[in-house]
Amino acid sequence: MDAANYTPQRVVSLQPSATVTLRDLGLLERVVACTRYCADVCPQVAERPRLIVSDSWSAQAEQIVSVAPDLVLASVPYQLEAVGEILKAGVRFLALAPRTLADIYADIAAIAGTMGVPERSAAIIAHMQGRIAEVRQRTAAARKAKVFCEAWGKPLIASQPWVAELVEAAGGEFIGDAGKTTTAEEVAVARPEVLLAAWCGAGDRVPLERIVEQRQWLDLTAVINRRVFCIHDELLNTPASTLLGGLDAIAWALHPELFEKPPGIRQMQPVARG
Repeated sequence: MDAANYTPQRVVSLQPSATVTLRDLGLLERVVACTRYCADVCPQVAERPRLIVSDSWSAQAEQIVSVAPDLVLASVPYQLEAVGEILKAGVRFLALAPRTLADIYADIAAIAGTMGVPERSAAIIAHMQGRIAEVRQRTAAARKAKVFCEAWGKPLIASQPWVAELVEAAGGEFIGDAGKTTTAEEVAVARPEVLLAAWCGAGDRVPLERIVEQRQWLDLTAVINRRVFCIHDELLNTPASTLLGGLDAIAWALHPELFEKPPGIRQMQPVARG
């Protein structure tokens, strides 16, 4: 039997990053169901009728089985019960849990291989690596500002390691432990010169002015100089080629003299000081 007969033709994607990668691989036609977040990040997936299902945290096996998939793609965070139900349904399940850029490249290659098009991943990975290298070269001689980037506000959580790598590539120094919970006091002690917020699921709605007041950050250099920014969460929290948009946003926030302002970033308005 031809090997093509073993490659998935009906895919359920439970995470936007997987959907974006399938788009980049030219395989969106194989997606029979995805989450509403997938459609937000990858509008092309909404161009054809597809079942909208819950994400990796709340996926329901009955929903998934109803579209007769031969592969489910998912990424962290997972709810173990939901994963267990999917596996019990007898559907192939590819689970992703990236932390670094290298992990993301490996996931792209894994999806391409699973889908039977391993050769297509190389161009996507090379494009991402090339763009990151280009930004790194442009900022090599620039002063490295101290940057705190957060993925959530309560509790305060620093952004993932891949974001720390993007900050470094954009000519910044990432402060704090990437992916770990911290406190407003610990951030203040580190004296960040740039503050970035990309809260998971919040789009571009992080209330910058309110949080700097609530956290008593008004005397921080970043706040005094109004170098406090909200980056649309999909640009930093979707581990796929969409991260290049996040890289552009970080690069402009750190070095506006070197880069044009891209879409997806908003600067804090002046805050009244008592």
